[in-house]
Amino acid sequence: MGLFKKKNNQKEEAAAAAAAADPKDGMKKMVLDELNAKLNGTLYDDCVIMPHGFTIDVQVGRLEDADDIKVLQIIFIVRHDDFDEPLIEPVDAQGRSEEEAAKMAVDIFNGGVWHPLDQSMTKKNPQHISVDFLRQHYDFDMYCQSVVRIGVKDKQPTMLVNFIGQEIPKYLGSKKYYWLRIYLAKYKEKQIIEVRLNGSVLVELPKYFKEYVEKEMSADDTFVSEKQYAIFVQREEDQCPFDKELVMSAAKETITSMVAIRSKEEYIEMSKKLEELTGGDKNLAAEIRVFIPEIFAKLTLGYREGDSLFLLEGEGDEQQSIEFKKTQLRSYFYLQQAVLEYLSTKPSQEDVSRIVTNSVAFRELRKALETAKENDKELKPDDLYVPGTSYKIGHEGYRVW
Repeated sequence: MGLFKKKNNQKEEAAAAAAAADPKDGMKKMVLDELNAKLNGTLYDDCVIMPHGFTIDVQVGRLEDADDIKVLQIIFIVRHDDFDEPLIEPVDAQGRSEEEAAKMAVDIFNGGVWHPLDQSMTKKNPQHISVDFLRQHYDFDMYCQSVVRIGVKDKQPTMLVNFIGQEIPKYLGSKKYYWLRIYLAKYKEKQIIEVRLNGSVLVELPKYFKEYVEKEMSADDTFVSEKQYAIFVQREEDQCPFDKELVMSAAKETITSMVAIRSKEEYIEMSKKLEELTGGDKNLAAEIRVFIPEIFAKLTLGYREGDSLFLLEGEGDEQQSIEFKKTQLRSYFYLQQAVLEYLSTKPSQEDVSRIVTNSVAFRELRKALETAKENDKELKPDDLYVPGTSYKIGHEGYRVW
């Protein structure tokens, strides 16, 4: 018995020493303990396990002392098998002690994110959302919690999702889960209006909150913010024939191939290989081939782009353009992640240019700059706004997932 006690004491001392070496480790444990107690979950392997397959991990982004106040940023990471990507929520908190700051961070997470997720598990007070696009129909249940507010005084809370209630169905597609995050902040003349869906920034929706922020949020010297989450759960199971890993793997190989292409024959060979990489899925292969150059152009050329995609159907005078949103095409943001990961390796300008020059947006941008130059006008890429990307699939039976 004495030997086991000694070993246990050694483990506890080692853990205490590690926490002392890195204060963030101690803070992470404190937040996890507080979160587990708050949600009545199960603490296991440095995460909180919740019913219905949800797990919550935390990371300490920032831990500082400012005038005897503990300033803390905690990143909460929620995972579920039906999530295409983890739900990531950064929370800023403070307190006179680390315990107080940890409790505040957990309370904000619980009120902002976890309540609507908890409602989705128990199917409490759902609001039906009907979605129709590209000859497809989906039914969602929306779960929305009250607004989390900081610094707001003498004002009844406003349901922020109501500002974009008519727009929300335009952004939902075939996934099982979507989550919407609305964040508004104001300090003196500075304003922040941010709307995200599954972590992706939506550039067309902030305009619906502009008047509210300018007129209704406090204009004195106090920092104020309002945040609201809404969770959308599709009533049917996800039927998508491919997963994120397949798209990412095929995209990374395709990027490598595109850099090496020097002829039309090599491009055709790359296209054939891409169909093999996607398991014979011609639709997915076409999306990868079309959108990789366009995403490269958007990320490297500096022009502003909207939330839309435009699918071209038909030929000649009968061709029509059907608008829908990038968030409704699940491969789009997988491809964007693959491109971002490639750019993080700091490839040569020459390699990036070989891909970008295949972009329709690049050719249109170059044409606009040349026209402006001919008219003795100076035009910069960030002066240009593109509503979205137009694309065409060359075979019948194409379905957007």
